[in-house]
Amino acid sequence: MQTLNNNAQAKGSTFKNTLNAVFNRSGLYEDRGGLLLLSLLLILGFAIPALNLLLPQGHFFHIETYTISLLGKYLTYALLAMAVDLVWGYLGILSLGHGAFFALGGYAMGMYLMRQIGDRGVYGNAELPDFMVFLNLQELPWFWQGFDMFWFACLMVVLVPGLLAWCFGYLAFRSRVSGVYLSIMTQALTFALMLAFFRNEMGFGGNNGLTDFKDILGYSLQADSTKITLFVASVIALILGYLVCRIVISSRLGRVAIAVRDAESRVRFMGYNVDNIKVCIFILSAVLAGIAGALYVPQVGIINPGEFAPLNSIEIVVWVALGGRATLFGAIIGAVTINYAKSWFTIEFPEVWLFALGSMFVLATLFLPKGITGLFSRKEAAL
Repeated sequence: MQTLNNNAQAKGSTFKNTLNAVFNRSGLYEDRGGLLLLSLLLILGFAIPALNLLLPQGHFFHIETYTISLLGKYLTYALLAMAVDLVWGYLGILSLGHGAFFALGGYAMGMYLMRQIGDRGVYGNAELPDFMVFLNLQELPWFWQGFDMFWFACLMVVLVPGLLAWCFGYLAFRSRVSGVYLSIMTQALTFALMLAFFRNEMGFGGNNGLTDFKDILGYSLQADSTKITLFVASVIALILGYLVCRIVISSRLGRVAIAVRDAESRVRFMGYNVDNIKVCIFILSAVLAGIAGALYVPQVGIINPGEFAPLNSIEIVVWVALGGRATLFGAIIGAVTINYAKSWFTIEFPEVWLFALGSMFVLATLFLPKGITGLFSRKEAAL
């Protein structure tokens, strides 16, 4: 018995030391807003599934499965907004093309989900998705090979956005492109990808995209348990993504990145390789956006070229600005707030919801120049 107690104490001590190490490296002890947000996410990750599974329908506190899927979608948007805040808030790069990385991650997961349909499609072809049969394709394109395996799809979710970010970042940063010109280039990138994916010859479903998904890892996407699992996966991904971003920002790489944002010429004069620093942060941001897209697709049930639309990338920047730039948790708050408001306005005021959202943005710009988180920081300073 004494041995068991000692082992339990040793394991508890190891977990505590690991937790302290993560908190120290990420600077969470000084990040009050981040701590509150992570605590709230942990509570929601346990409470929302419990309220759905343990309480009967019709109960006042029962949460419908549809609402859980909607919240899961908001969390994927929050992860995407945090990815944009990482490069805009801490590196000073205003990216208007992160919707492309989000969509690429979504397409990678969508390709896996399409391969899982098998002979349950409209045309009953076990090898080819329905849109390929409709287009009279005789065999599966080479770039679809391997997407019948979940691990391969997950690898592509990370690899494809990361590789594109490396190619774009290497060429752009090496050429010393910055400011508004870099923003225009990122928007041109996502616009070019949108036009390419609209073409049927690309082999990604053209205008209709990928849809009619059946299951993931053998579990039906229509089952309540699967939707709850995807919601919990979104919570975990957002928490882990936040911790990774905080660790990077608190590291030497993050401190130099902030210095690059504030005085790039001085950092270059001190001998730092600014181009490599920009590329590293840009790749990490793109990977996070791709993961967000991969979690988004099975919860929404469709991915099409409309996700590449430049307007979507501009909207992401608005989320970050409204929540509070260079805070990470502010980007999360902004993404969830705006998307919830959009859903509410479209239901309650369908005729004027665009004007209502526009008014909200104007008022936020006038009275909250530092975003929602700036309001709380001003209150703390006043106290």
